[in-house]
Parts: sequence; structure tokens; C-alpha cells
Amino acid sequence: MIKQLRFAGAAAMLITIAVTGCRTGNDIVQPVVTPVDTPVDHRSYKGFYLLNEGNMGSNKATLDFFDFAAGVYRKNIYAEANPNVVKELGDVGNDVQVYGNKLYAVINVSNKVEVMDATTTKRIKQIELTNCRYITFANGKAYISSYAGPVIIDPRAPVGIVAEVDTATMQITRKVEVGYQPEEMAVVGNKLYVANSGGYLPPTYDSTVSVIDLATFKETKKIHVDINLHRLKADGDGDLYVTSRGDYYSRPSALYVVDTKTDAVKKRFPVAASNICISGDTCYLYGSEYSYISGTWKINYGMINVKTETALPGGFITDGTEKNIKMPYGIMVDPETKDIYVTDARDYVSPGILYCFDKSGKKKWSVVTGDIPAHFAFVPVKK
Repeated sequence: MIKQLRFAGAAAMLITIAVTGCRTGNDIVQPVVTPVDTPVDHRSYKGFYLLNEGNMGSNKATLDFFDFAAGVYRKNIYAEANPNVVKELGDVGNDVQVYGNKLYAVINVSNKVEVMDATTTKRIKQIELTNCRYITFANGKAYISSYAGPVIIDPRAPVGIVAEVDTATMQITRKVEVGYQPEEMAVVGNKLYVANSGGYLPPTYDSTVSVIDLATFKETKKIHVDINLHRLKADGDGDLYVTSRGDYYSRPSALYVVDTKTDAVKKRFPVAASNICISGDTCYLYGSEYSYISGTWKINYGMINVKTETALPGGFITDGTEKNIKMPYGIMVDPETKDIYVTDARDYVSPGILYCFDKSGKKKWSVVTGDIPAHFAFVPVKK
């Protein structure tokens, strides 16, 4: 084993972790099928994919699937469906989404978006894009954020871009420059909003959300929010919830609300929000905030009513199970059942854990995942 530096959410903070070398065909882990729940008669979704990031430099991104009808969790399914793909999914799975009949996995350090059949996970195509980060969709187009440069902290790092992809031809059709090291995005109306982090430029982080007109694919303005932005989600009224990771020293993390009617910040919540999921009128969040001053992590869980824009009392885990979660890393809420899914990356080098809680916050089950479980994508039932 060797020691290697890994970006924590592509922020400026670095964590030293142990990683192994690239796998060969002799040590590919075969799929594991684990019964975890009673079958669920789900009207809206067949199940969900979970993308495990894998340790940087080890080509260990993997894909799991939870089947609602069977009540089983299938671990590491990509290799089985694509036995001839060298290095399997690749290095660092950073986002996963289903759009139409295709599954899109953004593989950050491998500089590609892997496009698969949403039912079989068989590879359809690769879209090559340097240091790609997140993906969103609108009107038959995919929009992919990219750091547009190598994975390295560098004050000379280039400005980031968003690439537009035609989902019929799988070709990049247009690109637009945004801010530095762009992260999550959301489409509201005819505008694409992009959170810029500047994570490769500490201590002079970016602090803006880029606004792109989808018709012209031009950046029309930048909204100043706070430094080191990351998550960006739209609620049902079109407001944006945007997270700031702070500077890991004296400037704390926070969560902001941006009004897309005025393109201005209208509220700040003084809470660490490393990841958020908006379901109905509730924003579910957890924070895993690191301080270089104390050398410690601070973990928190919370909820916000997005209609009233007020913090709700307590956390969404109500049975004390949160004490077993070492490092929360992913979150998703089932739109139909309101079950809450939280992943635990644990030590970042060994298999993680997926927890399922019911809507009252009580644990239903848990299962072992791949390394660094992070990103969810529900698969709709075909009508």
C-alpha cells in the first residue's frame, strides 16, 4: 500500500488515505446479491443505482443496484454486464443520473461520462470530457460541469466549463465558460445555474453561481453567494439551495437560498450542509465539516421546510442510529415512500454502508456497499 492524497469533494482540503494499485482481470470482485428488505410494490420506480466513488488512483468506481420488487441489493454489477471493459468503470465516480432509457455515470479522474442502458447497464458510449464533475438534463440535452484541467491544486488552473450533449447522438454540441471549478447544476425555466467552487485556488476561492441562458448558451451573469460552493438543488418553487464549504479555518460552512426570479440571495442558514436532498417541502441535509484549526470533524443532520424557509427542529434520524455512521457521504429520499437513504464512507478505503430509514427516521436495514458510496439514481417504472 502507498499513501496518496485525495480531494474531499474536490475542495481545497486534502485527506491522506491509503489506496491500492489498479486491479487486474484476476482480482475483479464478482457481483454480490444480498436480501435486505421485503419486496416493495413501488408504483413509480423499479429501484435505484448507487455509484461508489472508489479511492482516487485505484480505478475502483463501482455500481450497485437495489431492486424494490425483489427486496435485494446487487453489489458491483457493471463488470458482469461489461466483461470486456478494461478497468471497469474507472477512477472516481462523481455523479450518476437516469434520463430516458439511459444511465449516465460521471467518472471524474477518468475524464469521461459512461453512458449505459438504464435496464441492463451495458455500455452504449463514452463521452470524453476533462475532469468532469456533475450532470443534469433538460429538453433532450445533457449538461456536464468540468474543471477543464488536471486534478491538481494550482493557482493557474483554467476557468471551468459546462458542456452540452445531445442525448440522441451523444455528441458535445456546445460549451460555455463559467467560474472556476464548477460543481452541481440545476435547470429552472430557460436558465441553467452552476455552482462555482474555486476549489483548486485556495485561499482565493470562487464565490459565484453562473447563470446560463439555454437558448444562446451564454453566461448572462454571476450571482455572488459565498466561497467554495458545491451543492445546488432547486425546490418546487424554483428557489435554489446552494451550499458553501467555507475555508476549513475561520469561515464556516453555510446554506443559502437564491431566488431565481430575481437571481439574488434571499436567505442564509448558518448550518454545515455537505449534501442535501429536497423532497416535497423538505430539504434533508447532513454536514461533515472539517476544521484545520482543531483537526477534527463535526457531523450534523437537519431539515428545512422549503415552503416557509425555516429550519425544522431535530434531525431526520430519530432512533439514535446516527451514532453508528462514521462519515455520512450520500443522501437520497424516495419520492413515493419517503424512505431516507444515507451512505457511510467510513474510512474512505474500505467498503461503505448504505442505511435505509423509514419516513419517521427509524432504521429499516443496512447493507455493505463498494468503497465510498455516494450518488443515487432512481429508475422509473416504464408506463
